[in-house]
Amino acid sequence: MSTSTPVTPDSSHLEGVNYLFGHPIAHSLSPLLHQTVYDNLKLKWSQLPLDSTDVPNFLRLTKDPKFYGASVTMPHKVAIIPHLDEITREGKDIGACNTIFFKERDGERVMCGTNTDCFGVRDAFLQNLPTGASKDLYRGRPGLVIGGGGACRSAVYALHKWLGASQIYLVNRDDSEVEAVLADCKKAGFGDSLVHVKNIEQAKDLAAPGAIVACIPNFPPKSPEEIEARNVTECFLGKEEKGAILEMCYHPTPYTEIAEISEKLGWQVILGTEAMIYQGLEQDRLWTGKVLAELPTKEVHHAIATALEAHKRH
Repeated sequence: MSTSTPVTPDSSHLEGVNYLFGHPIAHSLSPLLHQTVYDNLKLKWSQLPLDSTDVPNFLRLTKDPKFYGASVTMPHKVAIIPHLDEITREGKDIGACNTIFFKERDGERVMCGTNTDCFGVRDAFLQNLPTGASKDLYRGRPGLVIGGGGACRSAVYALHKWLGASQIYLVNRDDSEVEAVLADCKKAGFGDSLVHVKNIEQAKDLAAPGAIVACIPNFPPKSPEEIEARNVTECFLGKEEKGAILEMCYHPTPYTEIAEISEKLGWQVILGTEAMIYQGLEQDRLWTGKVLAELPTKEVHHAIATALEAHKRH
């Protein structure tokens, strides 16, 4: 099916409809996550996949009275922003919208955008604290983000705003990507504590990070730049003081090379499915009006783990 052809999935059987809007989205676990929530809450709602690059068609679908929100993924996270009535502080500062929800104002529906990826990073750490640890465990220690894409910005935001990182180290194979992240974060007002770590000599002189977010694909390093970035990462992982690493890559498997190295070196490894689950639950908090404690967190974890296990067997 052409992604430019207007597509309208059937929603006649539903009381509430939501779309996963992006391309490609065939492997996304988002519809399963949200269906698990709605089934447990006895809601006749669904998230329908809209595998499309047709923004005007999507905007037409948002006018349906049954439409209550959407998950927005690539390539639309930035392109959708001009079409919103409002954007939250998180969405504005990160420069990307992955969630559409509505507010009521003067009897009108106001279409709002936000970014829940940063909440996913925050809660992946805070919901997986070691037994007895304080929520301030990472406060005052440096953070580290590996990578330079869109996920990197959400990670920087979460480490800065909620986890209390004293500094945030950035490690990436592509210097120009890091420079773009630095410029964007400075413009948004949270870039002064960022440090671009370019080589192992620089890394050796820096304090150990407490919270690390890895935002790169699970491929062995090949180019000189990739090898240098891996060496810098391993230098940080090898420092005496340890912490936790969130491995954002979870498809086709959450057990990546970086996760394996980290575990061997004594780090707590948090799987990327945790960030995916908690960003989705933050979306459902906005859509249903319920707080996290009222959402079926255990059932969602079970559904996602089962789906990944089934995928691994095929």
